[in-house]
Amino acid sequence: MGDKVVLTGSSRPRVALALQGGGAHGAYGWGVLDRLLEADCFDIDAISGTSAGAMNGAMLALGLTEGPEQARALLGRFWNRTVGAATWSPLIPSPVDRLFGNGDLSFSPGYQVLGYMARMMSPSQINPLFNPLEVNPLRDVLSGVLDIKKLNSAEAPKLYVAAVHVTSGRLRIFETPEITLDALLASACLPFMSEPVKIDGAGYWDGGYLANPALSPLVAPIAEGEARDIIVVQVTPFERHEEPRTYTDIVDRISEISCNGALLRELEAIEQHNALIDSGKLDAKTVHRVRLHVISPDESMGRLTASSKLNAERGFVEKLFKLGRRAADHWLERNRLSVGKRSSFKLDQPLLHDATELGKRGFAA
Repeated sequence: MGDKVVLTGSSRPRVALALQGGGAHGAYGWGVLDRLLEADCFDIDAISGTSAGAMNGAMLALGLTEGPEQARALLGRFWNRTVGAATWSPLIPSPVDRLFGNGDLSFSPGYQVLGYMARMMSPSQINPLFNPLEVNPLRDVLSGVLDIKKLNSAEAPKLYVAAVHVTSGRLRIFETPEITLDALLASACLPFMSEPVKIDGAGYWDGGYLANPALSPLVAPIAEGEARDIIVVQVTPFERHEEPRTYTDIVDRISEISCNGALLRELEAIEQHNALIDSGKLDAKTVHRVRLHVISPDESMGRLTASSKLNAERGFVEKLFKLGRRAADHWLERNRLSVGKRSSFKLDQPLLHDATELGKRGFAA
């Protein structure tokens, strides 16, 4: 594990990456990207991201202007700064939470207070009392590592960032060369924790409600004949083996379904597109197949609760990073030779790993 992958042939496959969000669970996506960059076996020319996936995507795109190793370093710098910014956060596991060792915040006093306040007051009511200066730690983190001008340059892979227009309820895709710091913050704006991010006078919320991540911007060039595969880096599992029983389990499952609903619809649309080509109902000479790959989370991620998405403690983030690297390594072993030739993912196959080494190990790093 960790070796660079050498592909034979005259050219390296060109890929687009679709990066799912999920708060602190985005550190799992960071681990996946770190391993893919270490393998250095694909040329990445487009990236779509939402929420934490948008942050990872921005670091990846900017870092790739100087090469894979710089991209790995920049992603690491971003997450280290994120952990540092969370050092004094009240959202830390309680001693009871730590007994389970899965990053849960269910018994955290800070998390309980936040939940109570969110039910009683909106961010616009809370901020004048508790955050009159409108301090946003994520803005400070991004400002310290991100060169917006270079990110929007022709040197960087194309970047697409999803956010929700609050009043219309419609999806907006921000893209280079017009990505701003506010566009990235809008993609990660949680409605019960932050006021909408204002862009040109309009408010925006987290894009995960409508696209997590958006695949459509990546599909259009392929359908027009531009050779490219799509690799989805998924953070939230599609499936559970058991139905939820407790109130917390039900809330967590609803959150998972919400996170994945739009992604499932886009994956189904892509498979229908390919099926129409295979059946001859679409002309393969003018419309091209989309080769699709998904790096899926295993049961270790499936056991995490929704509250752990707010836990940015160093130990938890590092565990997620290691899980992501292992998942990417497992995926590379099985599927890297498919890239550029055929899809390695179909919706009719099992979506949750049952017997991988990762699943047997559980969450422990």
